Amino acid sequence: MEPEKIKRGGKRVTKPVSEEPIAEIAPEHRNDAADLAPIVGANLRRLRTRRGLSLEKLAQSSGVSRAMLGQIELGQSAPTINVLWKIARALEVTFSALISTRAQSGALVLRQTESKLLTSKDRSFSSRALFPFDEPRRVEFYELRLTAGGVEEADAHAPGTSENLVVTQGQVEIDVGGETHRLETGDSILFEADAPHAYRNAGKGDAVMYLVMTYAQEVG
Repeated sequence: MEPEKIKRGGKRVTKPVSEEPIAEIAPEHRNDAADLAPIVGANLRRLRTRRGLSLEKLAQSSGVSRAMLGQIELGQSAPTINVLWKIARALEVTFSALISTRAQSGALVLRQTESKLLTSKDRSFSSRALFPFDEPRRVEFYELRLTAGGVEEADAHAPGTSENLVVTQGQVEIDVGGETHRLETGDSILFEADAPHAYRNAGKGDAVMYLVMTYAQEVG
């Protein structure tokens, strides 16, 4: 995991943190994390070998340690959101390519009680996919939650990736392209996500956002 970046006096300060492969999952979602680990592991192994990459090569290009990648492939660890994004970017696949499972065609109801929830290490940020993991896709839909005072730093996504986000509860600041945009409840933003960006809860309560992620082309 990359060092945590915090703001002090208007400047970003790097705060070292230890690399941790296990996603911190709320108790009611621990079974979901256990179910997701073997799916991510199988997809990672398939995508890595299809590209002819060794664990060492993928570790170098992704910034995720070889040991962590090995644990993920074996289904022994449920990676955090940031780790999955690093791997997806290095493999040049969509986020859903790493968490997808095959499903039958036709209508599919996604029950809230059965949804998969990924969180940041400190649990301040969570992401719930609102689309079926039947296959990699060009457009993905997420529900994001950020606790009061929480900050989520996101690495650059693949070139051509865009984010269209709407705030449905609370106040959120989005750092992108060297600018900070403050969004109130009901406000939305569209930006190119192929550069580092951050979400910051600027209110006193939890913030809820809905995000549509669009990729330049279908990959994975």
